[in-house]
Amino acid sequence: MEPKSALDTGDTAWMLVSTALVLFMIPGLALFYGGLARAKNMLGTMMHSFVTMGVITLQWMAIGYSLAFSGGNGFLGGTEHAFLRGIGPGDLHGTIPAFLWIAFQGAFACITPALISGAIAERIKFGPYVLFILLWSTLVYDPVCHWIWHPAGFLARAGVIDFAGGLVVHLTSGIAGLAACIILGKRHGLDRGILPHNLVHVVLGAGILWFGWFGFNAGSAVGSNGTASLAFLNTFVGPAAGICAWLLIEKLHLGKSSALGGATGAIAGLAAVTPAAGSVLPFAAMALAAVTAAVCYVFVSKKSKLGYDDSLDAFGVHGIAGIVGPLAVGVLASQGANSLLFGGTQGALPGLAQFAAQAKALGLVGGYSLAVTSALVILIQKTMGFRVAKDMEEQGLDLSVHGEQAYNH
Repeated sequence: MEPKSALDTGDTAWMLVSTALVLFMIPGLALFYGGLARAKNMLGTMMHSFVTMGVITLQWMAIGYSLAFSGGNGFLGGTEHAFLRGIGPGDLHGTIPAFLWIAFQGAFACITPALISGAIAERIKFGPYVLFILLWSTLVYDPVCHWIWHPAGFLARAGVIDFAGGLVVHLTSGIAGLAACIILGKRHGLDRGILPHNLVHVVLGAGILWFGWFGFNAGSAVGSNGTASLAFLNTFVGPAAGICAWLLIEKLHLGKSSALGGATGAIAGLAAVTPAAGSVLPFAAMALAAVTAAVCYVFVSKKSKLGYDDSLDAFGVHGIAGIVGPLAVGVLASQGANSLLFGGTQGALPGLAQFAAQAKALGLVGGYSLAVTSALVILIQKTMGFRVAKDMEEQGLDLSVHGEQAYNH
């Protein structure tokens, strides 16, 4: 189906709601991550997510959108739309206003670097972190977004399917988090055990994320249509399967099912179905989410033995889901789910060719994020210092970095 050239008020209304839902995910993530941290780091951890709504929004308006979605070449957009030059209120993206499309994609750009912070929580300086996410968004997120979501992108032309960001969002941020936490080293006192300080916040944050994720996935249909409905249903049933899988595995492994496990299983299921939401049928989405939750459980429970300190499991959940989900698309994408994917110039590929395309994209995107993130973290650590001093870490980031605390008794 060719995109319409006239404004559709139904599509526009849905995309206005979807954009607000995606932005609402960021406070949800802040609450989720904040509850997982220790009480002395609650506000500092939340700020790592919340600040993206400020600095990344400005970056997106200035240069990010142009690098991601202007013509350019197969690897990077140009500067023709820097500061939104050449775009006006009357311009359309398909059936919705171009300004609305910019806002919707801007919300994605904000939440992606926020996910990284979960891997390096409780031990980083705020100023260097802000510089890091600005550089990372410009050098990693914007180019990868162009590769996959702009029609001229070389991975888009290769037939790669990433409906709502398994590669663009979860893989890039998960791999970045893994690289950063390894380079910066473990938190002090990790050997004594570190527990979440408020599981109520974790569960509430997970619920807000799930609510917002309907805009994240179903909004990626860029219209009020059948594909949006499919993505909406997959976003309903996928995390349900993730919850049940995680709780069952936890019961068999540890003898009890936990609230933390249920919340984590929901997020694993949501991240898993994200790249597949518009291309697989609901029972396939449920199977994908359940399998992904099981794989995530292994990585989360074994991270200490693997030797890295992924503080809040950014890699263990988002990174792993960003690997399993896109690969599963190569197996599970079906014409019955979305006939528009098949037979077009940029549609799904026949047979194992789709799986091969997904695997190639996985390697390229993951390797690129790993290389650039590593360089940025090392550069910032050697120049400004990325980690706080030991005494500041032991006092907690709330007081030592921000001069305030979440709980005043």
